[in-house]
Amino acid sequence: MKSLLHLTLLSILFVSCGKAQNSKSPSEIASENFDDEKYERAYFASGCFWCVETIYESVKGVEEVFSGYSGGHTKNPTYESSNTGRTGHAEAVEVIYDPEVVSFSTLVDVYFGSQDVTQQNGQGPDIGSQYRSIIFYQNADEKEIIEQKVEALSKDYDRPIAAEVKEFDKFWMAEEYHQDYKVNNPNNPYIRNVSVPRYTRFKVRFPELLKPKSER
Repeated sequence: MKSLLHLTLLSILFVSCGKAQNSKSPSEIASENFDDEKYERAYFASGCFWCVETIYESVKGVEEVFSGYSGGHTKNPTYESSNTGRTGHAEAVEVIYDPEVVSFSTLVDVYFGSQDVTQQNGQGPDIGSQYRSIIFYQNADEKEIIEQKVEALSKDYDRPIAAEVKEFDKFWMAEEYHQDYKVNNPNNPYIRNVSVPRYTRFKVRFPELLKPKSER
């Protein structure tokens, strides 16, 4: 009887641990629920993901944007671990978009047009490898588009374009409090002094790409 009870408890513990390890955040579930027959995904890193998420969410044809981590060598990165610079990951965004409305090429234009393209190892006041610029490609066509735009852009600057061009591997969803951070924390000093001005510069530069105000 004791052995049977012991085995039962072990089975319950094993099942419980398995559920805990496989549990997904609301954002992971939301991301997975998008119809990949209709929508495509693109991945970008260019400084603080609070800023980048806000910019892409304002673009026509973009259905949703999630903040997370990509480009590194460790599993299950967190905000704290990525901020050490030792995970290799950069703060990144997953952009879910309707290719019938906005092209990958346009999203790349948004990427380069909303940052300091020559700033190495950071963006604005955020310095470190976790804030470096990386533009990810998922196939040969995307890589060619990126490389052509980098080549064209290079002619306008006397310094190298800072963004790494990297094959996409995996996107790790950030903690829930990072999602829609600007919307949920409009009075945060960083949001007011860094994110909002960066977003405003983008709006002035690309007014034709913006969703109607009611949809932003």
